Amino acid sequence: MSREKYDPDSNVVTETVPQKKLKRPTLYKVLLHNDNYTTREFVVAVLKEVFHKSETDAVQIMLHVHYNGVGVAGVYTFEVAETKIRTVEAAARENGFPLRLSMEPEEG
Repeated sequence: MSREKYDPDSNVVTETVPQKKLKRPTLYKVLLHNDNYTTREFVVAVLKEVFHKSETDAVQIMLHVHYNGVGVAGVYTFEVAETKIRTVEAAARENGFPLRLSMEPEEG
């Protein structure tokens, strides 16, 4: 449904096309799961390198995961979250760690 508008000064007819509202993509939380084998240093390194966390934030997240069993590494679109999980799990395997990550839709 468009509307035409005539501008007599320029002798031009313009057409206004209503814009569709874009829906924001669903965001996903990337979750780190605690285990008794992956070192704290490895988890902090992953948080800094893959999730671009500061040293302080990485240590806080690592400690949260250690004491609570699970913690949020970051929030991303589906594809980005999936890629980060694959990247970290591959690095963990290469280093002999069973580190597990998962993702879930962010509520709200």
